[in-house]
Amino acid sequence: MVKRRKASKRLERLVVCGLCEGKDATQYAAELEKLAAGIMDPELTGRQTKFFKALGDRTRLRILKLLKAREMCVCEVMTALNLTQPTASHHLHVLEDAGLVRNRREGKWVFYSLTNPELVETIAKLDSKQ
Repeated sequence: MVKRRKASKRLERLVVCGLCEGKDATQYAAELEKLAAGIMDPELTGRQTKFFKALGDRTRLRILKLLKAREMCVCEVMTALNLTQPTASHHLHVLEDAGLVRNRREGKWVFYSLTNPELVETIAKLDSKQ
């Protein structure tokens, strides 16, 4: 059995004023929850959150722009951006977890490249519109 929450006072006022489609605030609240569940897949929104979190950091954006130029190993990223190894590895892991970069091992070396170079071009277009 589906448990129905009581509608908030604000939602009740919205219904009473006739400013929404609902006739009963509790029923309308249930309809809104059903709508949200139908359009928001938790797994998808989780991946999208990781994606935008990865893009929401200046250092990670700089790493993406570097990797657009060419594939690089961690030590190259460290040197180019004056980062420590743990910091560079952390940022690369976040980017990889978000699906923005991939890694390739060659012996002890780990090289990183973009999974979608067009994304960095899109970010660059945003820069030019300011």
